[in-house]
Amino acid sequence: MISAKLLNVEKIREDFPILNRKIHGKPLTYLDNSATTQKPKQVIEAMKTYYETYNANVHRGIHKLSEEASLAYEKAHEDVGKFIGAEKEEVVFTKNATESLNAAAYMLTRNLKKGDEILISRMEHHSNLVPWQFLAKEKGLKLKLLELTEDGRLDLEQLESALTEKTKIVSLTMMSNVLGTINPIQEISKIVRGKAYFVVDGAQGVPQNKVDVKKLGCDFLAFSGHKMLGPTGIGVLYGKQELLENLDPFLFGGGMIREVKEDGSTWDGLPWKFEAGTPNIAEAIGLSAAVAYLEKIGMENVKEHEKALASYALDVLQQIDGLKIYGPSEEHRGGVVSFNIDNIHPHDLSTILDHEGIAIRGGHHCAMLLMDILGVTGSSRASFYIYNTKEEIDKLAEGIKKAKKLFS
Repeated sequence: MISAKLLNVEKIREDFPILNRKIHGKPLTYLDNSATTQKPKQVIEAMKTYYETYNANVHRGIHKLSEEASLAYEKAHEDVGKFIGAEKEEVVFTKNATESLNAAAYMLTRNLKKGDEILISRMEHHSNLVPWQFLAKEKGLKLKLLELTEDGRLDLEQLESALTEKTKIVSLTMMSNVLGTINPIQEISKIVRGKAYFVVDGAQGVPQNKVDVKKLGCDFLAFSGHKMLGPTGIGVLYGKQELLENLDPFLFGGGMIREVKEDGSTWDGLPWKFEAGTPNIAEAIGLSAAVAYLEKIGMENVKEHEKALASYALDVLQQIDGLKIYGPSEEHRGGVVSFNIDNIHPHDLSTILDHEGIAIRGGHHCAMLLMDILGVTGSSRASFYIYNTKEEIDKLAEGIKKAKKLFS
């Protein structure tokens, strides 16, 4: 087991009002963090303050409220940039990681030719599969899928052999939302560099790991605010500055233009040329507060806490008869544990656990290709974050045992 020192969770939990709630008369045990995390009062208050004291549109007004809103919105870009080791010009706000990945896909495939190749893996979330799949069909491109090892990891030798002179884009997840597998992005970047654009889906990885995009070496990184204590409706697309400067926008309209003439238009500077229309201002301010909260805790501490909880969950759940866990050993995974129990459908288990106040996820987790190779239609998934405890994992185990008795 990992012997990391856990965070002061009791102190942290005081910042999350929703954790005081009871479900069916039982204290809430929230273990669905891969879907979305809960929000601390600091994030809620930051958004409330914006709406109550300086609500205005950004970059469009000379008045005081617009000036304050614009400064806060620009600061959010700076804060998120520092959080991932990027410049503010390299931080484009979207509405979620899905939109970020779609944006990267549309921009990068514009100039590809029939027969060019895109390389992804079978562990990808649909957000990092369906856009490439659609564009490959539309443009006559070839989509190649990397297979997984028996324990749910990428084979880097297979990756090297799959790369050809026709490979133009490689797009992989930083961390599987089902298996918990943490992919060696830096190693992969070295393999891909100079051969193809490298896009990383960081929706699960960024919330749990200290990220420095310069060290990662990727060309694009997509992630969502709501999976890292921020609000819904705000996502991030990081792109290397030189690439963003040379790519055309994927959305057009107000706020992203420098000049409009009858015969054409020119674009604003970075990152604004990629943020057409009124942006998600309050959500950006909320994400800025979430980043500040996580930095105060320290992302290395977040990572160790996640790995310690995942390690403990593996130990506890493996002792339950008839329970099968998917994914690699603890040293290769983050705070996600997916499993199935003999003769109990994941939806049935989720319902029973809900009556115990326990929130998990049951289903295919937007990863149907992965479910196919696992030989199942879905799984149950417990996923952890900074406010979760070992006692909650014990409660999960007891809830599973109760479900087994009901179905026996």
